[in-house]
Amino acid sequence: MITTPFLQGMGTGAGLIIAIGAQNAFVLNQGLHRNHHLTVALICAMSDALLITLGLSGMGVVLAQSSEFAAWATWLGAVFLFWYGLRSFRSALRSGGLEPGERVRMGLGATVAATLAVTYLNPHVYLDTVLLLGSIGGRYPEAERFLFGAGAATASLAWFLALGLGARLLLPFFRHPRSWAALDVLVGLTMWGVAASLVTGALGA
Repeated sequence: MITTPFLQGMGTGAGLIIAIGAQNAFVLNQGLHRNHHLTVALICAMSDALLITLGLSGMGVVLAQSSEFAAWATWLGAVFLFWYGLRSFRSALRSGGLEPGERVRMGLGATVAATLAVTYLNPHVYLDTVLLLGSIGGRYPEAERFLFGAGAATASLAWFLALGLGARLLLPFFRHPRSWAALDVLVGLTMWGVAASLVTGALGA
């Protein structure tokens, strides 16, 4: 059945994408701040589509064999995630009773740069999209492989749009300053947790 690879791609992609991690925490945070949230969601979705395509084209095998790439991605990712986590903790300490739209927001350039960093400097992104989806989709014939990748990319687009645009439904809850502080702490812990796992994995390798 021609739709089977597409649906399997959607299911597999959704299973890998919908999880608490640095990228999802970042997208949710920007959505709550109404900080170029649509741009952030689209960058993440298009990045996933690109990485999925690379994985299905065989790039996953190349990256898996490149220890130098893995080392650079790991340490750069850990440094960025530690910095962003620290930024979130500092924000939690000075959280006030401002409305979401009144909170200090990053400019478009800084937001785009941070989105690209949290996406491409996180080795977990390559593990999920390039290696895992690439290896699973690679079992299909070439035509069905495209449908599998399209399904996974569709799941990514739907998820990030829902996460970025749907965050507005939580805005009434975040009118309380403690809610903003809790979110900042959660984002900080998530970023530091991922950074710690990267460093631990690199030192144990």
